[in-house]
Amino acid sequence: MTEDIVARVQRQWQQVHPGLDTGPMAVIGRLNRCSALLQQAADAPLRKAGLTRPEFDILATLRRMDRELTPGRVARETFASGAAVTKRVRQLEERGLVVRRPDDRDRRVAHLSLTNDGREIVDQLLPEQLAYEASLLDGIGEHRQEELAASLSELLVVLEGRLAGLLD
Repeated sequence: MTEDIVARVQRQWQQVHPGLDTGPMAVIGRLNRCSALLQQAADAPLRKAGLTRPEFDILATLRRMDRELTPGRVARETFASGAAVTKRVRQLEERGLVVRRPDDRDRRVAHLSLTNDGREIVDQLLPEQLAYEASLLDGIGEHRQEELAASLSELLVVLEGRLAGLLD
């Protein structure tokens, strides 16, 4: 197996600081590197459709939950700030993909839902996006993908428990 960039960085640190424990870098460094590479590559079908990942995340959240949501709920579901959601919703509204309805009792509250065009674009793009993502994982067998998903799930649960208060 060829050496990845994180292994090379760890080896270099061991040469400079032989007693330094670079073990956490083996996980965090690789996750960060994978994340950066996936951010660059994984959104090609979305870009072709003229959407960014954060915009698609909003559309997909509204589609999968299949009901009206407040911008605050969308922000929590997509791990975005309220201001970012507001900006993206405005852009999606202008494109006719999302509609905003004021609350009957509290005009400060809005309810978001997909338009027919919004629903169609998600239903069209999601299978294409998932097929593209599957192709990115082609070099890893199905069993290893399941193991990796389980390990990442375990890490995510730990991090969400420890960092939840810091991220709010």
